[in-house]
Amino acid sequence: MNPGIYGSLLIMCLTVYCIRMLPFLVFRKEITNVWLRSFLYYVPYVTLAVMTFPAIVLATDNIWSGIAALIVGLLAAWFKGDLFFVAISCCATVFLTGLIF
Repeated sequence: MNPGIYGSLLIMCLTVYCIRMLPFLVFRKEITNVWLRSFLYYVPYVTLAVMTFPAIVLATDNIWSGIAALIVGLLAAWFKGDLFFVAISCCATVFLTGLIF
């Protein structure tokens, strides 16, 4: 094995350990600030959206089919809410826009 891999693993372990232990060291009491609690509540949702949004748009060869699938998926999720229906409608949208473009 390459010696650089061990260094990379050590840095990854320290980074993950610091991220997990830092809140325990900084916040010893329960957070009572309403603004900070609401901010921390939405952090996972925003992080997931930031990671998945570019992948949704850029997953196809044509960016317009990705954008169309995103719009159809948002509308299907808003009105129907069923995950299977949203996935099928997005796949059908990408297929149909791929035929057009």
